[in-house]
Order: sequence, then C-alpha cells, then structure tokens
Amino acid sequence: MSRYTGPRLKIMRALGTELPGLSRKALGERNNPPGQHGQRPKRKSDFGVKLIEKQKLRFNYGLTEGQIQRLFREAKKSKAPTGEKLLELLERRLDNFVFRAGFAPTAIAARQLVLHKHVLLNGRKVNIPSLRVRPGDSIALTEKGRTIPVAIGSLAEPSLARPEWLSFDEAGCTATVTRTPDASEVPFPVEIQHVVEYYAVRI
Repeated sequence: MSRYTGPRLKIMRALGTELPGLSRKALGERNNPPGQHGQRPKRKSDFGVKLIEKQKLRFNYGLTEGQIQRLFREAKKSKAPTGEKLLELLERRLDNFVFRAGFAPTAIAARQLVLHKHVLLNGRKVNIPSLRVRPGDSIALTEKGRTIPVAIGSLAEPSLARPEWLSFDEAGCTATVTRTPDASEVPFPVEIQHVVEYYAVRI
C-alpha cells in the first residue's frame, strides 16, 4: 500500500482527531465526517475502532502499511510492552525527529527535507527518513536547507512545542536527542492497545 497523497483534512475528519504530523490545519467546527452534508455518527464495530487507531499512526507518521507492519514485528520481539515499543520506534524515526525539532511543519514535509539531503545527522548528510535516532544524536539543516521557506517558517513558528526528549540550541539551530522518547509523549490521542489487537490476528 502506497503513501497517502490526497486531502489531509478529510483524513483527520474521518478519523475524528487532529494529526499534527499530517497537517497543521485544525478541525475547528468541521469535526464531522467528510461528505456532502456530513454524516450522522454511526456506531463503530470492534474492527472499525481498532482500524481507526491503526490509521492514526499510519497517517500521522506518513508510512505505508508495510512499514508499520515491520515496526510492529520488531516491537513484538522486544521485552518492552509491544504498544509502547511501537510508539517509541515511530517517534525515533529521523523524519519525525526533524518534525518534532521544529525544522518542518509536518512529518511529511520533514520527510521531504531528509530525502532531498537538506538534513545533517551528526554532521553528515543523510537521505533516509526511516533512520532511527539515539540519545546523543544531533541534527541541523544544511546551508541550503536553512534558506528553504518552509523550514524558515516552521522554525519561526513551530507546529508543536518541542518534546522533553530533545534539546534545541537556538544559537546553533541544532537539535539533540537527550533520551529515548516515551510512549506518553506522542502528540495526538491514540489507544495503542487497539493497534496491538488489530495486528495480533494479522501478523
């Protein structure tokens, strides 16, 4: 399954929550499901509830279904609780780190910065969004990257407050991972146990 490239606000309305990694837009009064005249709330099945929680992760982090499944398999092998480990692995992606540090307005925009080699990881250019950051790793933009309007605008007005698991040096415009992200620091509501149950019978 490929990455979603369609209307982002429509997805957030369908899932019933704002996803900062997907879009800076707020639902506001348009919090009803998409449709010509909106739709009356329907009672969701057990499968539907679990699917929604899984889709929140997929769309917020801009991943394909295959990528999430691979991360779930890895999390399942960990000694830590599967759901918490899955969220940790998602937060530790390089593109998400670029977004959470304030270099890009969304995780999707951060992915583009990485793909186009505008990001320096520990002083070296990288172009792999799925790279996993560790405590002590630092990122900065290249000289060309600092002139990109989307990066300038995001640094001036970040989409989210920077999380406690990273430190930001205003003078050097660099961000450093200070510790491993905690599952509770995911910037949107998600019932991770539903995601675990969704994949438990499929993987």
